[in-house]
Amino acid sequence: MAEISLSRARTIIRGTFKKGREMGFAPLSVVVLDAGGNIKAFEREDGAAPGRFQVAHGKAHGAVMFGLPGSVLRERAEQQGYFINSLNGAYDGKMVPVPGGILVLDKQGRTIGAVGVTGDTSDNDAIAGVAGVEGAGLTASA
Repeated sequence: MAEISLSRARTIIRGTFKKGREMGFAPLSVVVLDAGGNIKAFEREDGAAPGRFQVAHGKAHGAVMFGLPGSVLRERAEQQGYFINSLNGAYDGKMVPVPGGILVLDKQGRTIGAVGVTGDTSDNDAIAGVAGVEGAGLTASA
């Protein structure tokens, strides 16, 4: 199975930060997880709130563990809050079902990890994260 290398994870983070700065977003925090939900890399821009790791991790963790991007998880939460609450219980409360949780796909369309971005609005977080993933030569599902 393909996986996200540390080098590629760092490329995703740099690209996400670059897009955020270009768009004038608030300071971002970005985590990259492998397909098993393990942390490959995390960085927090200067000025980002210190508690952002947990939010970024929750966005990415929910996406990779359930196989759906944060935007879809948000829709499910709006339609079936009981289901998302149950999932969050199963995942020890480590799921944040909002945009900014981005699945990372290889060239064959297989999920090889996830990115969690936080710091601005959830929709802006997703925009920056998609740019980071695509800038690393991978496909994003946000």
